[in-house]
Amino acid sequence: QVQLVESGGGLVQPGGSLRLSCVASGFTFTRYAMSWYRQAPGKERELVARINTGGASTYNADSVKCRFTISRDNAKNTVYLQMNSLKPEDTAVYYCNAQFLLTYWGLGTQVTVSS
Repeated sequence: QVQLVESGGGLVQPGGSLRLSCVASGFTFTRYAMSWYRQAPGKERELVARINTGGASTYNADSVKCRFTISRDNAKNTVYLQMNSLKPEDTAVYYCNAQFLLTYWGLGTQVTVSS
């Protein structure tokens, strides 16, 4: 059974930090590129960051460059998103995504940035 389980979301003040984690199971993690997406209320789901299978190549959306960092630990079947200097506009549900021959999604974790 394929599972992507996100954790680490919560309420944080502007300028704060959070670290999201996504633990994968049920598929060969090392064959899949991993991504974080987010969806704010009333908006479409958007790509935040992506990392290749080995972890050497990453992509960040312009809106999060220099603030968010994606990484992965293939020994732990886990992908992370370190989020610094958070802004209210970063408020969204954050989803973990795995993509190779098939695409898998987690259920999401809520991130709320508010004072």
